[in-house]
Amino acid sequence: MFRAPLRVLARPSGPVRTYALVVLLASSGVAILELVRQQTGTPGFLVGLGLALLPVAPLMAAFRWVGRAAPHPWAQLLFCFGWGACAAALIAILANDFATRWIAAATADPADADQLGSVAIAPVVEESAKAAALLLVFAFRRRQFTGPADGFVVAGFTAVGFAFTENVLYLGNAFDEDLAEGTRPLDSLTAATFFVRAVLSPFAHPLFTVLTGLGVGAAALGARRSHRICLPALGLAAAMGLHALWNGSSRFGEHGFYVVYASVMVPVFGVLVGLAVRIRRRRLRAVAGELAVYAAAGWLGPAEVPALASMPARSLARALARRSGGRAAGRAVRRYQADAAALALLRHRARRGGPAREPDFAGLERELLHRLWLRRATAGPVLARAAVMEELLPPWYDPLARPPLPAPRALVPGPRTHSLRPRGRAAQRAGAR
Repeated sequence: MFRAPLRVLARPSGPVRTYALVVLLASSGVAILELVRQQTGTPGFLVGLGLALLPVAPLMAAFRWVGRAAPHPWAQLLFCFGWGACAAALIAILANDFATRWIAAATADPADADQLGSVAIAPVVEESAKAAALLLVFAFRRRQFTGPADGFVVAGFTAVGFAFTENVLYLGNAFDEDLAEGTRPLDSLTAATFFVRAVLSPFAHPLFTVLTGLGVGAAALGARRSHRICLPALGLAAAMGLHALWNGSSRFGEHGFYVVYASVMVPVFGVLVGLAVRIRRRRLRAVAGELAVYAAAGWLGPAEVPALASMPARSLARALARRSGGRAAGRAVRRYQADAAALALLRHRARRGGPAREPDFAGLERELLHRLWLRRATAGPVLARAAVMEELLPPWYDPLARPPLPAPRALVPGPRTHSLRPRGRAAQRAGAR
């Protein structure tokens, strides 16, 4: 009964859904900024805002790099950043303040209330608030959730936004104290806070939330309902546990912070960096393997497949297109690359028997193939040329050659096998064989 309205709201162009999200993030953003300004004062707020912006761009670039094989739309990533910076931060600051006041009223020592709140309450509230962004993207953009890499990227952008707002608060308070005491800049609490939060551990919040993202991403590949429920819950529990350990590190003695940092945070960070590199490589291999089937069926040129599976070749192809056809050609090639990657991962997920194997799979595949075919005249030659220039093909390969295409084959094996045939000249050549 309610499925039709929900589908309308889930569409990217749905004005109701877009308006609701904009209003939600804007109102929560105004509220959280005013709360932070009240706590830090206007000078502290402005200084904290400027300093908190410094680590944002490098962190966003790092998470964007992980997802470059099949990039998410910038609008979706900015929504995740905005959710973390506005909605999640507002929920966290209100809930943490309420919980701390309640614990302080129930205990005799306010210091114990602060410590208990930071270890037992803050990790649960903050990680749950950030996880809401992942669940929203997973619910309304499930077709773009093709594996752990998507969870990695979405979680990273959400956590970077949350850390940004939190850094504004901490840095603003530190500057307000320094201003009241007249401390010199290099010896100030502001400099120490900036070093700890923006230099020593800018990856802390992303590190926690990425664990939730990996659970949600793994759930996207799960064929069983239990997997789709348990894996995100397991990832969220791991994020809360690591967050609690980090917040409680100061209770392990005078050097507890450095012990936890060196023995837990840095190793986990290294493992996740290695995992990110491996996920990216596996995704590019999946793109190459699945697109080879479409190339054999005539939808892609043979030289396009290695170029689409190489990030340097993709960048070079876009540059060549802009050089020859301007920005419009560059945009066409970028969309062609994104659609090709989405098509490959859609088929890869369906072939593995995941939830993408649904009644509208054939329609999604047909839509992506049609969009590829419309831009192939622009993207195909520059991709082939980029493959040759990057030495992904033999040097004697002629990127302008157009050999006869083979006859179309079935694209997805299994009970719903179907055959999509190329149109235009490719269809005429295939029919003449």
